[in-house]
Amino acid sequence: MILTALALKLKRQARGDFTSRHFEAMLIVQTVSWSLRDALSDRDIEEMLLERDLTVDHSTINRWVLADAPSIERRLRQFRKPHRGPVRVDETSIRIRGQWRSLDRAIDKHGEPVDFLLPAHRDLDAAKRFFRTMLQDQPLLAPDRIGTDGAGPDPPALAESREAGLLPRTPTHSVTKPLQQGSEGDHFRMKRPMPWVGGFQPFATARRTIQGFEAMRWLRKGFGFAGAWTVCEQNQRLASCFGLPVANKA
Repeated sequence: MILTALALKLKRQARGDFTSRHFEAMLIVQTVSWSLRDALSDRDIEEMLLERDLTVDHSTINRWVLADAPSIERRLRQFRKPHRGPVRVDETSIRIRGQWRSLDRAIDKHGEPVDFLLPAHRDLDAAKRFFRTMLQDQPLLAPDRIGTDGAGPDPPALAESREAGLLPRTPTHSVTKPLQQGSEGDHFRMKRPMPWVGGFQPFATARRTIQGFEAMRWLRKGFGFAGAWTVCEQNQRLASCFGLPVANKA
C-alpha cells in the first residue's frame, strides 16, 4: 500500500523526464540499471544491446548513466523506511583521478544501507554533513548505538548532531573493529560494478555514478519491505518510479 502510493506520486513527478531523447525511456532506464547493478562495462552493454538489434554506442550509455543515476537515486530514496537500532558508520576508499578518496557509508544491524556521502575531503565539516544528511532525511531514525571506525571527526560530529536536535538522546558511541565487518562486506558488494582499472576521472562523475550504485543497492535489498524480491520485481519498481509501463508482469 505504501509502496503503491509512493509509485503513483513519483509517476506524476516523472512526466517529461525523457522528452527530446532519441531512444525509448524504457530502454534507457533498463540500460542504466544494468550498468549500475552488474559488473558490466559500457562496451559489454553495447554488445548486449547489439545482440537485440539495437545499436547504441558505449559513450552514449555512459552519458545516460551520468544523466539518470542521480534521478534514480532521488526517486528510490523515497521508498526507504526509517531505520532504528544500532547504526554502523564506516569509510571505504575509491580511486578518483589517481588519488584515493574516502566514501562514508552507514548501514543498520540488519545490513540495510542507511545513507552515504562522498566528500571532497574527509574532515570535521564532512563528518557533520554526513550525520546531518543521514538524520534529517529520516527524522524517525533514533539509533541507540552508533559504531564508527575510530576516525577523529566522528565524536564532535555526533555531539553537534545532538545539540542540533537531530538526535533525541545521546547514543552510545562504540569504536570496535569487529562490529564493522558487516560494513566492509557491504562496501565490497556496492563497489563491485565500479571501474577497477584507473578508477573514476572527474570528481563529479564519481559522485553521480556512486549515487546510482547506492540506489541499486537499496533496490536490490527491497527497502526492508520485500520478502522474495526478484529481479523482475526490481525492474517493475524502477519502471514505476518513472511512470513507465511495467514489463515482464507475471
